[in-house]
Amino acid sequence: MQKNLTSTFALLSLPMLAPAVIPADKKPNVVIILTDDMGYGDISCYNQKQVKTPNIDRLAAEGVRFTDFYVPTPYCAPSRATLLTGRFPLRHGLVQNPAPDAGINDIGLKASEITMGEILQGAGYHTKCIGKWHLGHKPEYFPVKNGFDEYYGILYSNDMRPVQLIENMDTVEYPVDQRLLTKKYTAKALDFIDRNRQSPFFLYLAHAMPHKPLAASAHFYSKGDHQELYNSVIRELDWSVGKVIAKLKELGILENTIIIFMSDNGPWYGGSTGGLKGMKANNWEGGTRVPFIIRFPTQFPKGETVSTPCWTPDILPTIMKLTSIQTDPAVKLDGQDISAIIRGKSTNHPPIFTMKDSVIRTIRDGKWKLFLTKPDFYREPDLKNWSDKRAPDGTTILAPAEQATPADYPGIKPEKMVGELLLFDLEKDPTESTDLSGNYPQIKQDMIRKYNEFLKSTHQ
Repeated sequence: MQKNLTSTFALLSLPMLAPAVIPADKKPNVVIILTDDMGYGDISCYNQKQVKTPNIDRLAAEGVRFTDFYVPTPYCAPSRATLLTGRFPLRHGLVQNPAPDAGINDIGLKASEITMGEILQGAGYHTKCIGKWHLGHKPEYFPVKNGFDEYYGILYSNDMRPVQLIENMDTVEYPVDQRLLTKKYTAKALDFIDRNRQSPFFLYLAHAMPHKPLAASAHFYSKGDHQELYNSVIRELDWSVGKVIAKLKELGILENTIIIFMSDNGPWYGGSTGGLKGMKANNWEGGTRVPFIIRFPTQFPKGETVSTPCWTPDILPTIMKLTSIQTDPAVKLDGQDISAIIRGKSTNHPPIFTMKDSVIRTIRDGKWKLFLTKPDFYREPDLKNWSDKRAPDGTTILAPAEQATPADYPGIKPEKMVGELLLFDLEKDPTESTDLSGNYPQIKQDMIRKYNEFLKSTHQ
C-alpha cells in the first residue's frame, strides 16, 4: 500500500526506486528497535546499576555504542518523524503529539514526506512496523499508507484512550492487556523475520515500554512496587532484544543485518537519566540525550564507543549508504552519513539542535551546549493533590496499578538559573551546572550565528 512516490517526489532519482546495485541475497536487512521513554541510564551498558540488560549489552559489545546521541525533541511524535524521514521537525512539520483523547486528531506526517519505509520498499525490501506509530491516527496516516507492507500495534501512546491494537487497517483487540504487549510485539517481529528470511527486509520495532503505564508479563513481574515494575519492564525489553538476535542468528542472517537500538527521548518518572539533568519534556541532557547502539560487524568495529555528538537525522542517510540506495538530492535531509564516525575515522559533525513545541531551544557544537531560550526548571509538585488522568483504570487502560509518580524524578532536578542564554561545557560539566556564557562571549555569538543559519535553512 505504498504511496505514489513519483507524484510526491517529482522525478525521484531512479536508483532509489530501482533494484539496488548489489544482488538481492547480499542486501543487508535493517532492524531498528526503538524503545519509548527509555532513559540514558536505564540499561547496564550505560552504567545502570539497578538491573542488568545482557542482550542489549551484547549489541554494544558486538557493535558501536554512542555516548552523546541526541533526539530533536524530548517527546514522541516529532522525534519519531525525524527518525523515519531524516528531517528536523521544523522541516517535516510534525511538532506536536497527536492525541485522540485530547481531541488532537487532525495532525500527522504530511503526505509529501518520504519515510525510510517507502525508500526501502521502493528498493525491494519487505517492510513492517510493529508497535507505537504516533505519526497520525487517521487512516491516511497509517503505517501501511506510509511505506510499511504490514503494521501491528497501537497508533499512539499506550496511555491515550482508546488503547486498541491495530493490524494493518483494522482494530483487532480492545481493550488491550498491556502486560502482554512486549511479548506480542516480539512474537510478531520473529514471525516477520522468519517469513522474510530469503528477502531483504526492514523491521521497525517500536516498543510501547517503558512509556507509562508500565506493564510486563508474568514471567518478568508478579508483584512489587513501582521500582520493581520498572525493572521488570526493562528486563522484558532486554529479553525481546535477545529473541530478535537469536532468530537472526538461527536463520544465518545476523551478520547481514544492520541493527540499531535506541530510545525516542529521555525518561519519565521512575526511569533513570544516568545522572544527567532533567527528563522527558524538557531540553536538558536528560530529556534529549538517549542510548544509541548500532551493530553491523561487516562494516563497523566491535566493542567501540563513540563520543562525537550525533543525532537522529543521521540514521536515514547512514542506512541509505549502507544499503547502497540513493536518495533524491532535491529533498533536504538534516543529517549526514556517519559511517566514518562509527568506524572511528572522523570526529567531524555539524551542530545539533533540539526543540520543543515550534521553537529551537538548544544547539550543541562540539563540547559546547547553548540554551537559546530560558530553560525549564524544576517546580516541586503538589503530590497530595496529584493524579494521573491516564492511569490504569481496570477497564479502558489495563496495566498494573503500581505506577511511578512525580515523586520518582528520573534525573538531576534543574534549578532556576540566572541568565537567558546559558552556555555549558559538556565535557567538563555533563550535569549542566555552571553557566559559562559570560566567560566565552565569542563562542556564544558564534553558536547563535550557526543557529540563525540553520533556522533560515528550515524555511527554504
